[in-house]
Amino acid sequence: MQIDSGHVRAMIAALRERGHKGVWLSLLGEVLGLAGGRAEFLRHEERTWSSATFSGARHTILLAFSGLEAIAAGETFIAALPDHEFTLPRHLVADAGVIAVEHVAGPRPCMTVEAELLLLDDA
Repeated sequence: MQIDSGHVRAMIAALRERGHKGVWLSLLGEVLGLAGGRAEFLRHEERTWSSATFSGARHTILLAFSGLEAIAAGETFIAALPDHEFTLPRHLVADAGVIAVEHVAGPRPCMTVEAELLLLDDA
């Protein structure tokens, strides 16, 4: 499934209109953009995180890449994620990485990628 950036912006705007708030919507937009418009958004989780000096949240995002071209884009996403410079208002991405990848073979091959990102509040 290919998702164009206009569709992503419309989905995020619709979620905001329904009362969804938080940096996760901006984060999702950047992650889907980094996936080259070839990923299907499946799930997002957010868990509060803090240390003695920092606070923020750990975000887990699950994406699916269906078809050979999308899987190739997914492999590029996996390689690019750890070094990507995110631009999120009032937040810093302290860590970004892939914690799980699953490949499913068949007539329509698919790869799911679970990414985890640690966002720190930037006061």
